[in-house]
Amino acid sequence: MRTTLVTIPVAFALVAVACHHAAPPQVTVEPTPDVNPVAERAPGDSSPPLAEPKRADSGTASQRTTEQIKAILTAMIHFDFDKSAIRPGDAETLDQKVPILRGNPSVRMQIAGNCDERGSDEYNLALGNRRAISARAYLVNHGIDAGRIETMSNGKERPIDPGHNEEAWAMNRNDQFSILNPNVVLLSP
Repeated sequence: MRTTLVTIPVAFALVAVACHHAAPPQVTVEPTPDVNPVAERAPGDSSPPLAEPKRADSGTASQRTTEQIKAILTAMIHFDFDKSAIRPGDAETLDQKVPILRGNPSVRMQIAGNCDERGSDEYNLALGNRRAISARAYLVNHGIDAGRIETMSNGKERPIDPGHNEEAWAMNRNDQFSILNPNVVLLSP
């Protein structure tokens, strides 16, 4: 009897997994751009339903899109201690900027390299400069015109986190991106 009780739930689990792979769920995409997508619940899911889709007027929807694009363009990247090489995860952040910059050729950017508090002022200014140039070179190597990107170094003068520990230092080793012509109309790639 005990073997049967253990076998039945295992059999149901195997059937559920097999059924899941046999027929992928159908997803319907609404063509309306101003609707927030809502994940569908699986049949038999007893969890509470997700929020209903919200409709927005076209001005709000386009503003949200512009804000999302600006957030991607201004997303920071970080560096390892005493390094200016682009890390793989940060390369992905830069890769997200590339199609937006390609689709918006009038956008001009500034990259400001930053360091943690360790090291001399002169050393950190040079390291911050190398970090900004490294990110600029990455974007240029991916087809963005070098004339659209300015670089500068703040050295250790503009920390994000004022702490004096490894966590703060890691946050402060970054490149910050800003849009030099913020009133430009941004188009989604």
